[in-house]
Amino acid sequence: MTSLPATTSASRKSRPQTNLTVLRREELSPHMVRIVAGGEGFSGYVNNDYVDRYVKIAFPQPDVEYPLPLDLWAVRESMPREQWPHTRTYTVRWVDEENRELAIDFVIHGDEGLAGPWAAKAQPGDSLVFTGPGGGYNPDPAADWHLFAGDEAALPAIAAAIESLPREARGLAFLEVDSDAEIQPIAAPAGLQIRWLPRNGVPAGSSELLINAVRDAEWPGGRAQVFAHGERGYMKSLREVLFRERGLERGQVSLSGYWAHGRVEDDFQAEKKLPIGQI
Repeated sequence: MTSLPATTSASRKSRPQTNLTVLRREELSPHMVRIVAGGEGFSGYVNNDYVDRYVKIAFPQPDVEYPLPLDLWAVRESMPREQWPHTRTYTVRWVDEENRELAIDFVIHGDEGLAGPWAAKAQPGDSLVFTGPGGGYNPDPAADWHLFAGDEAALPAIAAAIESLPREARGLAFLEVDSDAEIQPIAAPAGLQIRWLPRNGVPAGSSELLINAVRDAEWPGGRAQVFAHGERGYMKSLREVLFRERGLERGQVSLSGYWAHGRVEDDFQAEKKLPIGQI
């Protein structure tokens, strides 16, 4: 891997480390795997109140020897950046504090990437180390209806957000996936319609399905709250639809790029500081 591990402005205090143990792996669809983790380290996990809570999972470099137990912040303070573990950002799909476990869903594309291949092969007893969680979104109870839009990378966050809605909530959700085989059950309120958008062979990050679906939809009346996350190019296009064409205010919209076509996360995170990476 040629990219340098991403830098961060977070600290041990603002983003504490959690060391969990993989308990089980569940295959949700041909291209999505759920890792459920817990163990003794769960007592150190500090939950937050956001429904889009996310963590930064650490993947130690195989050719680097780290002091054990792994302390990510100590590594950053004592080792050169090129030897730091790589990190990948993932949504916590759910937290079960009573049973002391949490779930994280991973998109799998064969040997492509870093986190996906790990999740595809993860076994009970494997280590899962991350920092966080962070987050920034909760459904607005004052909204008249909710709009969700994203690709499979955003599916866990959107599903978690939909399942947090009150039973009387109304809205629309547009979810772009590889094919019908990727459709998953989501416990949505009766008044929220989910529309799955299979690409059917078109590569992720290169389709117009999601943008066109949001643009062409008949929107319910009243004030909307929007959660639109996914591939960076998609989000830039949706920015035009939401703000310029639909006239929404900034406070109505949570809009974020989770990944960028042709970029690994380390490069993607670095580009967030540049004009190309700004949504």
